[in-house]
Amino acid sequence: MDNINNFKKGLRQAWSPNNLPLKSLLVVSLTWLSVQTPIQAQEVQAVKYAKPSWYFGLAGGANFNFYRGSTNQLNAGFTPPATFHEGNGTGLFIAPLLEYRPADSRWGVMLQAGYDSRKGAFDQVKTACDCPADLSTDLSYITVEPSVRFAPFKSNFYLYGGPRLAFNMDKSFTYQLGINPAFPDQAPSPAVTGEFSEIEKTILSMQIGAGYDIPLSSDSSKTQFVLSPFVSFQPYFGQNPRATETWNITTIRAGVALKLGQGKNIQEATDLAKDREVQFSVNSPSNVPGERRMTEIFPLRNYVFFNEGSTEIPNRYVLLTKNQVKDFKEDQLETFAPKNLSDRSKRQMTVYYNVLNILGDRMQKNPSSTITLVGSSNNGNTDGLTMAESVKTYLVNIFAINPTRITPKGQNKPNIPSEQPGATLELVLLREGDRRVSIESNSTDLLMEFQSGPDAPLKPVQIVASQEAPVESYVTFNNKGAGEALSSWSLQITDEQGKVQSFGPYTQDEVSIPGKTILGSRPEGDYKVKMIGQTKSGKIVEKETPVHMVLWTPAKMEEGMRYSIIYEFNTSKAISLYEKYLTEVVTPKIPVGATVIIKGHTDIIGDEVYNQDLSLARANDVKNILQSSLAKAGRNDVKFDVSGYGENENNSPFDNKTPEERFYNRTVIIDIIPAVK
Repeated sequence: MDNINNFKKGLRQAWSPNNLPLKSLLVVSLTWLSVQTPIQAQEVQAVKYAKPSWYFGLAGGANFNFYRGSTNQLNAGFTPPATFHEGNGTGLFIAPLLEYRPADSRWGVMLQAGYDSRKGAFDQVKTACDCPADLSTDLSYITVEPSVRFAPFKSNFYLYGGPRLAFNMDKSFTYQLGINPAFPDQAPSPAVTGEFSEIEKTILSMQIGAGYDIPLSSDSSKTQFVLSPFVSFQPYFGQNPRATETWNITTIRAGVALKLGQGKNIQEATDLAKDREVQFSVNSPSNVPGERRMTEIFPLRNYVFFNEGSTEIPNRYVLLTKNQVKDFKEDQLETFAPKNLSDRSKRQMTVYYNVLNILGDRMQKNPSSTITLVGSSNNGNTDGLTMAESVKTYLVNIFAINPTRITPKGQNKPNIPSEQPGATLELVLLREGDRRVSIESNSTDLLMEFQSGPDAPLKPVQIVASQEAPVESYVTFNNKGAGEALSSWSLQITDEQGKVQSFGPYTQDEVSIPGKTILGSRPEGDYKVKMIGQTKSGKIVEKETPVHMVLWTPAKMEEGMRYSIIYEFNTSKAISLYEKYLTEVVTPKIPVGATVIIKGHTDIIGDEVYNQDLSLARANDVKNILQSSLAKAGRNDVKFDVSGYGENENNSPFDNKTPEERFYNRTVIIDIIPAVK
């Protein structure tokens, strides 16, 4: 206790008035520390840099090559006594790389260009003398590989894919004929070296892959390094090294890329954003005409296409439940829209993917009708029959069709196949179109006018399209520079009576809002539009402008009619059924003084130039039939506008991803536009 009391007493003496020098020293010391500490903190505070958008670097790895096919005649001067089939090997891949990926985006692009070895050896084979034979190659290329990069989780993991353009460098081979093991004293034959003949100078193929970015630098470094292990798969599509025989290569590549980029000073970028201005403007068009309204007579192909390896109805077709059947109507098909269809062909494909529901509904309403389901599969009659049974099961279980009204059959090829004998190109697409179940019937209630036997198409569906406000009629708010200068911005729109509507917040530079959303039922109105934005430093920015808005109204014009004629693969002559249809159904619907717009199309199978000519030939075929029919009626008052679009996907009515879409793109579309009164 005495020690403790002495310690306390010493403290009191240190702070007593009689001991001022010590007190003054402590006060000065504390004051100096309080001032110096933030100064030192400011001196050691590290500058931070954002992630770079551009990266440069080097990628390297190993190609694991797998050979398939047949290789026998190595060149014009040497053909070994045995044919080689399979093999594998490992080759070097090394390439400089360039990468662009904005830090706030999931998307980016990559480019690699360098040395690409497809080196390997074929599996040993036996010759007629029971001697082992070996064949190896140093096949290599200069490769150029642009890719699209996608980070699905906005993380360091990414996927990429794109084309591979390869230019041949080395095409050498080494062939070695061994000795018969039964005669070990034989002298081995010398190795034969040379170059493969018929090697393609250029190869266009594809790759898909995945990688993971591992940062090697902190955000305090302007130059930032990233290490990226990656793996890619390059399938055999397009990887046929020779113009002869059937040798192809599938490659799995594994490697690592070292990348570096320059980051921007975050503080400088923020300060710059504070000072940036935005330019705000509003564009409200007076009125924009909508697309022409067309009542469409949409043809139904009597086919259900099946995926390779499956006998189940594909999920792209709309399959109802028993409870939904009572509400199903042909003129309300969009109620049962399938998923993942492109906007361009959504409405039409919705109709087609309901073909089984349309068929079931018509068979319910016409109880005497019967059908035959013919399944076609290159895997054999049994596989085709199983496909047909899948369709029958759906119609029986869901639409309660008596099973005796449906006869399933199986065969190897459809009655009108796409793959012709001797065909060698694009066989995958052709065979997708031939793997199908055909709906055949002699019941007139199910078929289109002038049906003629089991191959007649199903009765078409009539679609009355309503006009929708085109995007060009929307009110556009342009806040130029907002993406960089503002963290977010909103709109306040005030009408003449002081009623305020609020929209937002937004982060992009431009926003379009349908006029009806703002105007409601008003035909037009005067508004004050205020843009309220917040800069990245927290400052509020306001800009205001007056604007007169006009409600978009549908174009007042007489509706047109649209018909479609579907052609078989690689033909430009309408079948007799469609010729009769054009003459006796379509021609009488053409009013006096009308304009008939005829557009020919093809799918993507075949040569582009050839398809352009084919589409125009189809369009002219339809024109000649209609013109001849009109002439027989003593009419020459109709104007024709004929075009052929070939396989141009910007103008094609459908995509080309599925066999259904490709079959429908083999079409001629006929728009009948009445004369303006």
